[in-house]
Amino acid sequence: MALTLDDIAQLLAGPGQRQYGHEAVSQLDHALQCAALAEEAGETTETVVAALLHDLGHLLAPGSAQQEEEASEEGEAMPARDDLHQYIALPFLHGVFPPGVLAPIRLHVEAKRYLCTQDGYWDTLSPASKHSLVLQGGPHTQDEADAFMREPFADESLRVRRYDDLAKVRDKATPPLAHYLRKMAQVAL
Repeated sequence: MALTLDDIAQLLAGPGQRQYGHEAVSQLDHALQCAALAEEAGETTETVVAALLHDLGHLLAPGSAQQEEEASEEGEAMPARDDLHQYIALPFLHGVFPPGVLAPIRLHVEAKRYLCTQDGYWDTLSPASKHSLVLQGGPHTQDEADAFMREPFADESLRVRRYDDLAKVRDKATPPLAHYLRKMAQVAL
């Protein structure tokens, strides 16, 4: 069943207040920061909305509030399995948004895997993002990287991934959720 725009707003404003994994921000703060970075970069409205919603699957994943965890090398609890959040949201968003929103959401994890084949990218990742990369399959092989770059919206998903990396700043000011809800309405089918 597809979500309505009101359902999405309620997810972000309600459960979105939870901490974003082991980062210093909430799910909502992370989403708003991603969207703001995309908007500041002059992205299309579709890409801005994809940046806002790229992690919505975390809020829809079964057991997302109590995901099984294991101790990291630093001794803190980290997820023990990948929740496949990039796919979980798609059935709920299909028929609501066009491919220019859906594809970057679906591909943003593959974009991280692709970027990890590039010199220095691994070093830019937070400890939580490094841990999730291992659960998500690690860096691409050359064949996987080539196949990824042939995907429609691969370039947009790479940019969304870069915004994702930068959107973990505690107390960073962004436009409010209402601003991005209007953008969602502009591109909704």
